[in-house]
Amino acid sequence: MANHDQVLDASGLNCPLPILRAKKALSAMESGKILRIIATDPGSVKDFDSFAKQTGNPLLESGEEGGKFFFLIQKA
Repeated sequence: MANHDQVLDASGLNCPLPILRAKKALSAMESGKILRIIATDPGSVKDFDSFAKQTGNPLLESGEEGGKFFFLIQKA
């Protein structure tokens, strides 16, 4: 797994809250930094894929660990 600079735990939050929190966290980060997001909403898989494409912040990695989904997004 790639290193990350900050973690956003969006467990228990439903769409669109994980995306909104990630957007806010990324806006405060420097370019090139990596945000790890943890979410429990199954819809977040599709949401973060779309979010990365729309915002131009690369989705470096995504997967599932113990019933939770994780995403690594790099600030463009």
